[in-house]
Amino acid sequence: MTLPDTSMSPAGADRTFQVDLRGLVDLLSHHLYSSPRVYLRELLQNAVDALTARYAHEPRSAQGDFGIRLYADGSSVRVEDDGVGLTEADVHAFLATIGRSSKRADRIAEQRGDFIGQFGIGLLSCFLVADEIHVLSRSARTPGAPAVEWRGRGDGSYTVRTLPASARPRPGTTVTLTPRADAAEWTAPAQVRSLAGHFGSLLRHPVTFDDGRSGPAPVNPDPAPWARTHPTPGARSRALAGYGEEVLGFTPLDTIELDLPAVGLKGIACVLPDTVPAGRRHGHRVHVKGMLLSEQADEILPEWAFFVRCVVDAESLRPTASREALYEDGTLAAVRDALAERLRAWLATTAASDPDLLGRFLRVHHLAVKSLAVHDDEILRMLLPWLPFETTDGHATLDEFARAHRTVLVTSSVEEFRQVAAIASAAGLGVVNGGYTYDRELVHRLPEIRPGVTVADLDPATLTAHLDTVDRETELAAAAYLAQARDALAVFDCDVALRTFQPASAPALLVDSREARHERTRSQLAREQEGGLWGDILGHLRQEAPRAQLILNQLNPLVRTAVTIDEPELARTSAEALYGQAAMLSRRPLRPAESSLINRSFLDLLAHALRKDS
Repeated sequence: MTLPDTSMSPAGADRTFQVDLRGLVDLLSHHLYSSPRVYLRELLQNAVDALTARYAHEPRSAQGDFGIRLYADGSSVRVEDDGVGLTEADVHAFLATIGRSSKRADRIAEQRGDFIGQFGIGLLSCFLVADEIHVLSRSARTPGAPAVEWRGRGDGSYTVRTLPASARPRPGTTVTLTPRADAAEWTAPAQVRSLAGHFGSLLRHPVTFDDGRSGPAPVNPDPAPWARTHPTPGARSRALAGYGEEVLGFTPLDTIELDLPAVGLKGIACVLPDTVPAGRRHGHRVHVKGMLLSEQADEILPEWAFFVRCVVDAESLRPTASREALYEDGTLAAVRDALAERLRAWLATTAASDPDLLGRFLRVHHLAVKSLAVHDDEILRMLLPWLPFETTDGHATLDEFARAHRTVLVTSSVEEFRQVAAIASAAGLGVVNGGYTYDRELVHRLPEIRPGVTVADLDPATLTAHLDTVDRETELAAAAYLAQARDALAVFDCDVALRTFQPASAPALLVDSREARHERTRSQLAREQEGGLWGDILGHLRQEAPRAQLILNQLNPLVRTAVTIDEPELARTSAEALYGQAAMLSRRPLRPAESSLINRSFLDLLAHALRKDS
């Protein structure tokens, strides 16, 4: 760490920033790194970069069996590598200067893209678990170079000395930590082995671990699953799915192989087997040059792709300073777009060649696909006919429904659909519930891919036009009852009519759209605020408020009995009861006045029945 020159300086002379190392380490632990466990990732990363630099320095024939070796016995943690190593000048320049990286040396600056680390602060993370860092290194660039020992301490001091070459017979670097007592959670042998596998399972260099008892064991014995050869495509697919299950913790509905040669990205996207809320973004497991960067990298895919989780390894993506997230730049944006295209291609292929898989996928993720289809014309054309919707024919795909109904009507709300579904079905009308997220907008786009189909919003007048009128004599006989009913329901701006419709078991139908209720509420406010500022504003907006309509079914035995009632109070009470029952069947939220009416009419009818029996 560079220490300030505390000698007197002339006025106006340049001065060096003073660095409080303990304060800097505290800043790293609380604001840059998510956990002290990253110290092992940084040590592995430095070792990998040192090996990369040595590969660039030496011809392939001279590289031999290079690798990384981890040791942890409870009293210390040691990481050895066969990398390029450091000279004494390198140690002073790089290990003792915060923010400078040996990977920026002029001799290898042009190969920076080959290295994982770019920021030169990784070694500081070791102070999260230890008060002293011991580094022993020997350079491979200088034949016969001596070994160099560097000891850095948490108080900001360090020492450097040159040792005989025999102190480090082979070029490379050994970093040894003596853990603090409060860091045992992160430096115990089992934890070190676990962290090594967690961060380094896909590293391209051999890594071994030794706890001093069992001998060295490989940390990453197998290459990445997508880098292996398999006897058949089916065997490869099963191997990738098995890896996804092992790493992500669920059995994928399907596995999509990802390969973007331009950025050196390979991996898999696993289709989730369970429904997830629309808009929830999952974290993806992203490796950079084999080193695990993050398990929560949600920026690798667009927001609409929340039905998959990915495991990828990339060459050209840039990590942030903490190396726990991806740097948002043009490369990441291009990768995101390319992966989105890969997911679209999987949807297209599945729709064309595997309807069984498509059906299982849509049963689970239809909402995700609907959100995608709203903004993606290609997905709309490809999958809209296959998407399930709630209709008067039950749950059906739009393709099935459009074959049965050349004119498709769509409601604007769930409650409107539930009001009319039974009656519309009996009348032969094809109605789709457009009240769910995306549904109404998507149904209206059906003619774009099925030109012979007509789509229209359901208007109350459309439905009532399909209800049969009663004969004149029946309507005249019921006129007195209908007048009493209209008077009783005037408080709800509701008209009453007598019609015949199926099913006969339905005594009444309440036709009342959400827009009509909003307009009546606005008109009511205007009346209450008349003469004030709000009254003037609402008065300009006022129009003839559309009325709700309670349509009584003459085919229903209860209604045929009710219209013959000649007792005024009982006629009003029965009309209120019929209105309340129709309102409840619509499943829309009841207003306080409607809840009160339902309770009152029930009690009044009960009292009437008891008086009649007594």
